[in-house]
Amino acid sequence: MNSAWLSSYPSGVPHSVQPEAFQSVGQMLEASFRQNAQRPFSVCMDQWMRYGELDDASAAIGAWLQSRGLAPGAKVAIMLPNVPQFPVTMAGILRAGYTCVNVNPLYTPRELKHQLKDSGATAIVILENFCHTFEEALQDPQVDAAMAHVVVASFGDMLGFWYGKWMTFAVRHLAKLVPAYKLPLTNGRSVTLFAQALAEGSHLTLKPAQTTLDSIAFLQYTGGTTGLSKGAVLTHRNIVAAVLQAEAWFTPAVKREGKGIAQVHDVNSISALPLYHIFALTLCLLTIRWGAHTTLVPNPRDIGGFINVLKKRPFHLLPAVNTLFNALLQHPQFKTVDCSSLCVSQAGGMAASSGTAKHWQEATGSTMIEGWGMSETCAIGTNNPVTASSFSGNIGLPLPGIDIAIKDDAGQSQPQGESGEICIKGPNVMTGYYNQPEETRNAFTPDGYMRTGDIGLMDAQGFIKIVDRKKDMILVSGFNVFPNELENVISTCPGVVECAAIGVPDASQGEAIKVFVVRENSMLTEDEVAKFCQHNLTGYKRPKYIEFRDDLPKSNVGKILRRELRQA
Repeated sequence: MNSAWLSSYPSGVPHSVQPEAFQSVGQMLEASFRQNAQRPFSVCMDQWMRYGELDDASAAIGAWLQSRGLAPGAKVAIMLPNVPQFPVTMAGILRAGYTCVNVNPLYTPRELKHQLKDSGATAIVILENFCHTFEEALQDPQVDAAMAHVVVASFGDMLGFWYGKWMTFAVRHLAKLVPAYKLPLTNGRSVTLFAQALAEGSHLTLKPAQTTLDSIAFLQYTGGTTGLSKGAVLTHRNIVAAVLQAEAWFTPAVKREGKGIAQVHDVNSISALPLYHIFALTLCLLTIRWGAHTTLVPNPRDIGGFINVLKKRPFHLLPAVNTLFNALLQHPQFKTVDCSSLCVSQAGGMAASSGTAKHWQEATGSTMIEGWGMSETCAIGTNNPVTASSFSGNIGLPLPGIDIAIKDDAGQSQPQGESGEICIKGPNVMTGYYNQPEETRNAFTPDGYMRTGDIGLMDAQGFIKIVDRKKDMILVSGFNVFPNELENVISTCPGVVECAAIGVPDASQGEAIKVFVVRENSMLTEDEVAKFCQHNLTGYKRPKYIEFRDDLPKSNVGKILRRELRQA
C-alpha cells in the first residue's frame, strides 16, 4: 500500500480500523443501545426518542418480521423519509437478520418497480404518502407475486400519542399529502399498519440472527450504466468498517475545546439529507456508534422551517451537499442561527464550490470540509482533515484502512502528480453489484481495486484532487444520474425518434440535465416531453433543458457523441 497520506493525518487518527471487533451491524447497534439506553437518540418535530426506546421499537419490528416467516437474509424495502420510523425499521431489519433495500420515496412507479424486482424484496415498510406509487408498481405480476408483506406507516406514528395523531391528520387532510390508494390483497399478501406491527412485535421475542460480517446488510441502489439502477452489495463488514472509519476521522473535530462538548455522546448531528442516501445513512450510524443524538428533518426543502429547527438547540455536525449549504446562505433568516457550536460542516455528494465554502466560513466561522465517496464505498473514501482551518478545493486524504491508486487505462499506477482514474480498495468497498456478474467484473481491476470513474491526481502529501469524470454520469445535487437511463425512458415518449442527455454546469445544483431530442415532426413540444419525464422520472432525473435538433452527432459506428454535445 502506498501510504504517503498517513503522515498528513491529524493527531490521534489511527491508520486502520478493525471491523472484526463486531460480528454484525446489529451487534454494533445493540452495544450502543444498551450503553446509552437513557440518552436521547433523536428529535423530530420536538418529539424525542431515547436509545432505550429505539432498542425496544426496533426489536419489536424485527420480531414482527421474523413472525411472518421471512427467510434469513430476506430483502426488506424501506420507503420512508427522515422520520423516526426509518432508524427503527432499519435497525429492526438488520437485527432480525434481513437485508435493507433503501428506496427513494419520490421514485416513480417505473423506478420503484425495477428496484423491487431487481432486489427480490418480499416485504416493504412504506409511508402512506407513497402508497399510490406502490399500488401502481404492484400492477407488475412479478412485483405482485413477490411482495408478501406490506407495513404502512403514517407520518405521526412515532411523534407521541396526541401530537402524532394531530400530525397524521394534518398531513392527510389539511396538507392533503396522502393521495388515495388501494393495495390489493392478492397472492396472500398481508397489509399491516406500522403501529399495529409495533404493538404485535412488542409481545414477541427477537430471535438471534445468524448474521456474519460477510452477510449482506444493504442493497444500495445507484445509477446504472446500462440504463437501469443496480444494487451495490454492502456487507455487514463494509458497513461496520465505514462507521469505524468515520468515527476515527470525525472524533478529533468534536473533541475540540470551546464547542461545549464534553463527550462524543453530547453531539447533535443534523439529519437533513435523506437517510436512504448512503452519505446520510453512514453518518446516522456513526451517531448511534457515538451514542450521540440526531435531529431528523423530514423536509429540508423547506429552508425556512429547517432554519427554525437549527435555531432550537446547539448543533455540532452538519452534513450537506453544496446546494443545501448555498440555500441556507441565501435565506435571509440564516444569519439569526447561532453556529458557534458547529464542529464539522461536512460537504459531500457533489463537488463543493470555493465560493459557497468562502461565504459559509464567513457566515458561520466553520470551515467547509469536503470529502468523497460512493454508494459502492458506503460513502467513505477520502476526506479533508476535520481540523482544517480553510477550504482546500481537493477531496482530501484516504481514510483509515483505505488504499487509493491513480491508474491509467491499462491499470498501471501513475506517478505522483500524474492524472488517472481514482481506484479504491478497503474494507468498506462493496463486494459487487447484485446479480450483475459482468458489471462486477468490469468494476474492479485485476489487483482488486474498484474503478470509480473519476479522474484525479495525488500530491506528495497524499491529497487527491478530482480533475475530470471518466463516465458520462451526471451529478445533480449529489445524486448520480446516468444518461443511458434517461435516454432509454425519453426515447419511449411518443414523437421522439432519438435523444441524448448530458450534464451542464448549474449554479444551484452543480449540474443540470439537458436533453437533445430528434422528433418525428414539429407537433411534439417541450412541454409534452417534460410532462412525460415528470411521469416516468423522479425529480432529480428530470431535464432542466430540452432542445430539439434535426440530428445528433455520431461516430462512424453510430454511437451518439455526448462529448460533442457538451462542447457545443
